[in-house]
Amino acid sequence: MTHLIETARLYLRQLFLTDAHDMFEMDSNPKVHRFLGNKPVTSIEQSRSIIENILQQHQDYGVGRLAMILKSTDEFIGWSGLKYEREVRKELNYYDLGYRLKEEFWGKGYATESAIASLKYGFTSLKLKEINACAQSDHMVSNKILKKIGMIQDGTFIFDGNLCNWYKVFNQAL
Repeated sequence: MTHLIETARLYLRQLFLTDAHDMFEMDSNPKVHRFLGNKPVTSIEQSRSIIENILQQHQDYGVGRLAMILKSTDEFIGWSGLKYEREVRKELNYYDLGYRLKEEFWGKGYATESAIASLKYGFTSLKLKEINACAQSDHMVSNKILKKIGMIQDGTFIFDGNLCNWYKVFNQAL
């Protein structure tokens, strides 16, 4: 299956090592990493390693981030989707919703569109009971998106010295 998820404007598909240049373009931008610990990548090898890690997550857990492809141009614009997370909140094992876009695609609704589709995929195809997300408390755009798609803020926590908001949403079909 080439595309796991399709929306009105996007395809979400598995990442490939051939996406490394696009990943590097996105993740080497300091503005993209402002709310991600301010640690942009500095080499294409780092981007390849990130993709290999994501592919391993797919093998280990049956889920991982997906390439976000713009239908109209077939262009890689970022990634989105679910991930089985065990690092950010070490006391929990959970399915995390996330998204990241190249700067030129910010503010066009792609993160929201892909996040809604990812939630639907998680609840209908993967039969998950709960999906979580987090965002630095001062990342106004990401917090707005998570609330807009129906996630409920359920407290805060500190990660890498930053105050983060914790979100959750339950499968309403259960």
